[in-house]
Amino acid sequence: MDKAYLKKYRLSIHLIFICLLVCNCIEQGDNLLVKKWSKEKAWEWYNKYDWLVGTNFIPSTAVNQLEFWQEETFDIETLDKELAWSAELGMNLHHVYLHDLLWKQDSIGFLNRIENYLTLSDKYHIKTMFVLLDNTWYPIPKLGKQLDPIPHKHNSRWVQSPGAEILSDSNRHDELEGYVKGVISHFSNDDRVICWDLYQEPDFMSWQKDRIELEAENKSIHSLALLKKVFAWARSVNPSQPLTVGISNDSFEHLDVPEDLSPIARYVIEHSDVISFHTYEGDMEVVKQKITELKKYKRPLLCTEYMARTEGNTFENMLPILKHENVAAINWGLVAGKTNTNYPWSSWDEYLMSSPKIWQHDILRQDGTPFSKSEVEFILKTIGIKKTIDR
Repeated sequence: MDKAYLKKYRLSIHLIFICLLVCNCIEQGDNLLVKKWSKEKAWEWYNKYDWLVGTNFIPSTAVNQLEFWQEETFDIETLDKELAWSAELGMNLHHVYLHDLLWKQDSIGFLNRIENYLTLSDKYHIKTMFVLLDNTWYPIPKLGKQLDPIPHKHNSRWVQSPGAEILSDSNRHDELEGYVKGVISHFSNDDRVICWDLYQEPDFMSWQKDRIELEAENKSIHSLALLKKVFAWARSVNPSQPLTVGISNDSFEHLDVPEDLSPIARYVIEHSDVISFHTYEGDMEVVKQKITELKKYKRPLLCTEYMARTEGNTFENMLPILKHENVAAINWGLVAGKTNTNYPWSSWDEYLMSSPKIWQHDILRQDGTPFSKSEVEFILKTIGIKKTIDR
């Protein structure tokens, strides 16, 4: 073998090795080529849009994410009607929950139904921010017909994704890779989808007595491990939309001392392209302080949960702050329905006989009339829409 041939052979082997190493690094989440967005890129994305205002959206006829999206209960008529109502209120962004079991059940049908939803929302000029995984509420999701809501109980049938069985077994986390990559890849260049919320409240732990024992053992440890993989999977797709995970209430007391943050909150802040957060406090000085602390990261801010009237967190006191600070405003709930999120969280600890006088979440009744006409007028005025809702 002559020296020139040997040199070319060694070079070829070396190049192949480098290619394999790079591919492996990307696959394992080292993000050698695909990195977190720069601050400049994040602001370029955010500044393309008018002030983003919207709601956490689920049709009133669905008790949870599975009933929303499964073929038998995918309710086009209600979706069309309630999306139209949302647009009337001036909303231009919906925060919408998916579920891994829907991909496992029928990935093609699931993607088709998402396409149908996006076609409808686009008709009303409403963008979408999809949520892929969710650590909140009931830990044992099941496909098929969903249970009816527990009367007068807040969000009684919402289910976790992936659920305790998979979350508690790190050897099964990779079962979610196809779902995460498949959904993001399909819509990675779709301008109807403007952001990916990868994991709803990964630090959530149930407080209801009948659910605590059903939660994954060492849940926070497993959630952090899964969180890291989900970010890596999403980065490997390299979508045109930014990635984020919301910072929930419990993390804010340590925002000014990052080393005191939980490992989950620290990872979320370090790896999100844009910063999203939740706030339900009635004290607006606390809300302003949260925003001040988050602005230190110099990235666009999206408030993906707020508005709990029973806590004193209302449209009247929240929207002006969020608008002034140029923070996207996404409240919980549009139409009061099977999720019962118009009932307070305290409904789990006390027995209520009827709909509460003061709703916690949601804006409209199922006939489209507002819970509070003056509240709706305030929303329209703050967004800058000169009209009224005559229902």
